[in-house]
Amino acid sequence: MKKSLIALAVLAASGAAMAQSSVTLFGIIDAGVGYIDNATATNGNKFGVGTSGNATSRIGFRGVEDLGGGLKAGFWLEGEVFADDGNAGGLNFKRRSTVGLEGGFGEVRLGRDLVAGYNKTSSYDLFSQTGIGQFSAWRNWDGATATGDENGIRSNNLISYYTPNFGGFKGGISYGFDEKAVAGTNAGRYAGGNLSYDNGPISVAVSYDRLNVVKAGIEGDRDALTLGASYNLGVAKLIGIAQRQEYSYNAGADRKFNNYALGVSAPVGGAGEVKLQYARYDQKATRGEADQLSLGYVHNLSKRTAVYGTVAYLKNKDGSALGLQSKGINTTAVANQKQTGVQVGVRHSF
Repeated sequence: MKKSLIALAVLAASGAAMAQSSVTLFGIIDAGVGYIDNATATNGNKFGVGTSGNATSRIGFRGVEDLGGGLKAGFWLEGEVFADDGNAGGLNFKRRSTVGLEGGFGEVRLGRDLVAGYNKTSSYDLFSQTGIGQFSAWRNWDGATATGDENGIRSNNLISYYTPNFGGFKGGISYGFDEKAVAGTNAGRYAGGNLSYDNGPISVAVSYDRLNVVKAGIEGDRDALTLGASYNLGVAKLIGIAQRQEYSYNAGADRKFNNYALGVSAPVGGAGEVKLQYARYDQKATRGEADQLSLGYVHNLSKRTAVYGTVAYLKNKDGSALGLQSKGINTTAVANQKQTGVQVGVRHSF
């Protein structure tokens, strides 16, 4: 009898511990048909099935364990899914692979992750940093090398800290170790942070970061300062983003790139959203300029499923050679060329 009672007590304790832990499978599948003109070196057009036109397709696992006293441990593994070819190159967890602790002090994460200099200020982009309509400020503007993360969006070997919410104010800092991935240099070393304020209809954030890079064997830094803001009027939401990137090398002149975005979105009929965004890419290092105008519509069929359509126009001038961003329909940018693109697709989350 005593053994039975002990066994029941152990089982009950085990069940209570299990109830304090959880693991969730989640993801998004987004695929569509797209068309982009002047998409080749000979001004040819491209069309076909692409992926991530409205939201980046992904699959992931996240888990949390309640350690008591307000302290929690958690992990997050997330990989990109290419719906157009079924991940012919294989699945990895390069979108995010972190473990961390969270409590009244905030949150600490370790692993590969979005950097603090990107994850908040980029969120003001009405096109969620994906598809042909996106604000393409975060890119490797100067063709430098930094162990695969030259666009300043994610970093390997990262440790990040995010504060609790103090009356609408929040902040975050990240540091990425280079671990001498490029012998004799600090290429890939990252340091950055953000400060934001969210209260009712208003949201404002500023971020600054530095990434160590190498170009033609010469080491240097890429510094980025970004300011983003939005205001929700109820009938519409206004957004603005301003960014300055500067590349400073141990030899040679500094190279600067300024990027701006203005946009407005509005709900339509309770299930839809229309969005219009203008972007300017002022490439002072090369004196090139490009203007982009993007118009999109998303219609929610349910809480998890939506259909969408996006039209974007990009005009290069003064030697600029940018192209519309599209996954699955690769383009070749040509100096002073114009591009027009269309995407129509379906997004489902789970």
